Amino acid sequence: MAKKNDSSNDEQIGFHKGALSTLAKEREEMLRILSVVEQLMKLHVKALKDVGVDLEQAAKESKKPKKDEKKKAKPIEDLLR
Repeated sequence: MAKKNDSSNDEQIGFHKGALSTLAKEREEMLRILSVVEQLMKLHVKALKDVGVDLEQAAKESKKPKKDEKKKAKPIEDLLR
């Protein structure tokens, strides 16, 4: 009976190691995509500044809370259901 338990334990270990490996690759890809998005955002910010748009003022105005925009972020547990 000890062999069956060892086999089950080995399967669990393999499963979790495989999952971590896959998630690590996904994280690397996500970071690569984020880097591209950041570069594109910097280009757009520069272009807006070049045509005279005051982004600091626009940011201040957008941070003012509006009555309709009091939404709370849902916990991840609720999103997974």
